[in-house]
Amino acid sequence: MRLHRLHITAFGPFGGSQEVDFDDLSAAGLFLLHGPTGAGKTSVLDAVCFALYGSVPGARQGGSLRSDHALATTRTEVTLELTVAGRRLELTRQPPWERPKKKGGPGTTVDKAQSWLREYDAPAGSWKDLSRSHQEIGEEITQLLGMSREQFCQVVLLPQGDFARFLRADAEARGKLLGRLFDTRRFAAVEQRLAELRRAAETQVRAGDAELLADGHRMQQAAGDIVELPLPDLSPGDPGLAESVLEWAAIARSTARERFTVAHCAQAAAESAQAAAHHVLEDVREVARLQRRFAEARERAARLEERSGAHREAQARMERARKAEAVAPALGLRDATETEHRRAAGTEARARALLSETFADAGATGLAAAARKAAEELGGLESARRAEHRIAELADERDVLDRQERADEDVLHDAGTWLAEWDSTRTDLRTRIEAAQEAATRAEQLTVQREPARARLTAARMRDQLAGDTDEAHARVLAAREHATDARAHWLDLKEQRLKGIAAELAAGLVDGEACAVCGATEHPAPARKVDGHVGQQAEETALAAYQRADEQRTEEERRLGVVREALAAATAEAGDLPTGQLAELAEELERRHAEAHGAASGLHAAREALVQAERERERRLAAQQEAARRVASRASLRDALDRERSSLEGELTQARGSAGSVAARAAQLERQVALLTEAADAARVAADTAQRLKDADARLADAAFRAGFDTPSAAADALLDDAAHRDLQHRLDAWQQEEAAVRAVLAEVETTAAAGQPPADLQAAEQAASAAGRRVREAGSARDAARRRCTELDRLTHRAGGAVRRLGPLREEYDRVARLATLAAGTSADNERKMRLESYVLAARLEQVAAAATTRLARMSSGRYTLVHSADRAGRGRSGLGLHVVDAWTGRERDTATLSGGETFFASLALALGLADVVTDEAGGVRLDTLFIDEGFGSLDDQTLDEVLDVLDSLRERDRSVGIVSHVADLRRRIHAQLEVVKGRSGSVVRQGGG
Repeated sequence: MRLHRLHITAFGPFGGSQEVDFDDLSAAGLFLLHGPTGAGKTSVLDAVCFALYGSVPGARQGGSLRSDHALATTRTEVTLELTVAGRRLELTRQPPWERPKKKGGPGTTVDKAQSWLREYDAPAGSWKDLSRSHQEIGEEITQLLGMSREQFCQVVLLPQGDFARFLRADAEARGKLLGRLFDTRRFAAVEQRLAELRRAAETQVRAGDAELLADGHRMQQAAGDIVELPLPDLSPGDPGLAESVLEWAAIARSTARERFTVAHCAQAAAESAQAAAHHVLEDVREVARLQRRFAEARERAARLEERSGAHREAQARMERARKAEAVAPALGLRDATETEHRRAAGTEARARALLSETFADAGATGLAAAARKAAEELGGLESARRAEHRIAELADERDVLDRQERADEDVLHDAGTWLAEWDSTRTDLRTRIEAAQEAATRAEQLTVQREPARARLTAARMRDQLAGDTDEAHARVLAAREHATDARAHWLDLKEQRLKGIAAELAAGLVDGEACAVCGATEHPAPARKVDGHVGQQAEETALAAYQRADEQRTEEERRLGVVREALAAATAEAGDLPTGQLAELAEELERRHAEAHGAASGLHAAREALVQAERERERRLAAQQEAARRVASRASLRDALDRERSSLEGELTQARGSAGSVAARAAQLERQVALLTEAADAARVAADTAQRLKDADARLADAAFRAGFDTPSAAADALLDDAAHRDLQHRLDAWQQEEAAVRAVLAEVETTAAAGQPPADLQAAEQAASAAGRRVREAGSARDAARRRCTELDRLTHRAGGAVRRLGPLREEYDRVARLATLAAGTSADNERKMRLESYVLAARLEQVAAAATTRLARMSSGRYTLVHSADRAGRGRSGLGLHVVDAWTGRERDTATLSGGETFFASLALALGLADVVTDEAGGVRLDTLFIDEGFGSLDDQTLDEVLDVLDSLRERDRSVGIVSHVADLRRRIHAQLEVVKGRSGSVVRQGGG
């Protein structure tokens, strides 16, 4: 990495824009960055770090990067041009900026931070943009440099104070610094990961032991009191827990199997006794059943004998019913015929009741002839019906003509009334239109007059306000002039007093052996002394700054007065000489007149529309009046034709109506008479026919009853049974026969008769004996089932415990292995004799590399006296691995670096810093560092040591490397010719570049 050019604007102490040409400084290989304390030497290095990483070194973070000397309109910006990894890049950074608002009045607004990354395209000879993203630029620079911001600040800027503390620090402090530089977080993560794995494995083992112990307690509960040996009193994680639980489980299983065998034998004996008791019980039950069967059969036979008379009567009734079934068809036919005849006679009586007395004795033939005669008369009324319907239509048409005539008369009256007022209506509307047009013209004229009046009123108000502002501004100008005059006089007085005592001030900077700035002499026998009342440079500069501020204030007040006066002249020219109140009254009057004219003109459109609508209404009413008159004329002839047609039809209808009120009424009378006569004729024919068929049915019924053996048809009808009675009687006869047969069969059984001759069976005693045997079997079965369940549960739990032990085996081995690794990496293992953590071990290796690289330069700086070595010894009760000792070749002894003197500490820490830079560079991937900076620490060296240190730094220029020394030591300005000076002033610091 080589720096080429740095451009700074409004950054740190630099109020303006400053540029540093590192190519010019690096040409000599070794250059000096110097300046008084507080001038901003370190701020140059901060600018380099800010350009690369977007932030300054850690010790100076949190403060504002913006210069207090910068103008409010100047934005803070840092631009760095460098070459890294063969690529020439340009980085520009702008931090957040609180700037004055451009619009919207006074106040400030905040602009976001900005970043630019560009790369120089050598073939094209121009820069090309790469990115404007903070994140992308940060990742690109970190990848190219291979270092974080902390590493860059440690190995490129080389802060000597940090390495002096590093030499005197304890192992923990050294570990923190080396950890930040070499990023050993992955090794610390390995330690943490091993500890987590150890805890996780321990948790799994303990959980497995807890589950195994829980299974042991479950087996103890399942075994009950059959095992006298208690379960081992162990906790999860105790050695031998698994073996103890499995051994106790084996004893419990064997005891449970013995108890199961005993219970099985007892159950078999009880089952045999139960079988014998059940066999005896079955025999007793069979004898008791046969004895009950015989007794029940004797009782049933006695009940049959009691009901024998009723059975014989039922048989006789069933026989008469079978004979009456032969007469049943004739009985059914006669009943049906009689019913039909009664229905036909009723219908005939109802039909004759509707006829007049004239037809009371007429037969079916006479009624039919009368119906035909009425039908012929009804056919002759069809023409009269049409005539009557036409008369009704003529009446409706005449009513329509009357309504139309009245409507046309209303139309003619309304149209005549409206048209009579047309002339006055048209005149009124035209008058409204003309008035609105005149008001619109006045409104336009007043609009033209209103705007100038408003502008003059606004200018008059501004004129009154600026008149007061002018007086105030003039008073401030007079005060500012007086203050500037006083400040100038005070400054000149102090300057004159300082010039009088300038010799004493020059004498204060004389040093024996150095040339005088005035005469060049190296001896100063009688330098001038300061007298009372002497004015120093600081007091003079303070007075000058006060005068300059007062003069700037005076200029600003005079500028403001000029601006106010110009504005007052412009407002007066526009407003004129009239007072503001009079102008306000004129403007108000114009506004009032304009509002009135505008209101009157707003009705113009409505008036025009009203006139158009009125003209359209006049045309419509004229057309309606003409159409109504035409219809009235044509309606008179149509009315006469209708009257003539009605008169001709009235004569025809008078004859056709007869005594009825209308032809329709006469036709309705005839239609009803035809229907009644026809219905009565049909009913008379049906009644005569059914009477004949009833006589025939009575004759056939009498003959059928005689042949069946009955004296009369009524006797045959009484002997008949309906279906329900027949089924009931037949069911009783069948039940009697079945019961009689069943009783005979039972009384004929040999076994039943033999059992009846035996003594009564004792069933209760046999059942009690069988019940007792069953109870003993159930008790034996329950004991056997309990023993079997105990064995099954113990087998299941033992199998699960064995599986858990097998699963826990690899976990225990894994836990032992991880625990050994975790304690070894943490430095707590007995195998780790030095008690070194893994991260400390890696850092110790890095520190050993740093010590070896630093020794090469330290030996040269100390003329071969000192050598840095890494020590792995423990310090007190802490852990070892980060010790750092120095070997003194003069004494041959090794001692701690904290015992070095101030000067020795400086060049030792410088050598350590350079060695660390080499190691970190290799760690970062071998990125070449062509530009290095060393910050302070040279003031503690004597001339010889300083020469040796500069020789070592000068050797860094090999392979075109440049080194920048940041120091205010005056002797370095004579030894190093390429210099960058930072000069501080009241308006901010500036940089000057050149030879010393």
